[in-house]
Amino acid sequence: MPTTRRSLILALAAGAAAGPALAQSGLAPADQQLVASASAYLEGLTQAKARFIQVDARGQTSQGTVYLKRPGKARFAYDPPSGLLVVSDGGTVSVADSRLKTFDKYPLMATPLSLFLAKTIRFDRGVQVTRITRAADGFTIVARDGRRQTAGEIALTFTDGPMALTGWTVTDAQRRRTIVRLIGLAPAPGLSPDLFYLKDPRPVGVGRGKM
Repeated sequence: MPTTRRSLILALAAGAAAGPALAQSGLAPADQQLVASASAYLEGLTQAKARFIQVDARGQTSQGTVYLKRPGKARFAYDPPSGLLVVSDGGTVSVADSRLKTFDKYPLMATPLSLFLAKTIRFDRGVQVTRITRAADGFTIVARDGRRQTAGEIALTFTDGPMALTGWTVTDAQRRRTIVRLIGLAPAPGLSPDLFYLKDPRPVGVGRGKM
């Protein structure tokens, strides 16, 4: 898979709705409280929708709409002229590129999306919180894979008045950064199940053996 598409998976995954667990060892009590508050907020986003703006490691900007339905489901629909559509159905992440006529599938647990789409969001194991940084209007939680199966780190940014996830930054093993900014993330009850289903759009026999 090309590096830009691998970075895409990492960037989106890292931010879709917070996940299995983040270890807090070494954090000050006030920082632990921030992590707990972020966890409770994310758990409350059982169904949500937002616009997103993504800036990749080469400085290229794209945007679209993200839909979340926890546990396990997410949809990142990129605006034209991008041909990308990324969908998690609860077990598999599918990536369709209509311009390149490609279709790839990955286990959800093999992508950072699993960090955000778990049924129960716990920041106490599995993923290690390395630091908390504060700003005038919020804070950022920086974390990495506590099992060291995935290199790099993710930084989740929140406002705290009121609490809201505003985006994330993924830094890969080569220190390349992909930034995703959310606009208007809000509860969206009643999302159609069809949003979280994506089949291979290519005709039978056209490149399907190349995934």
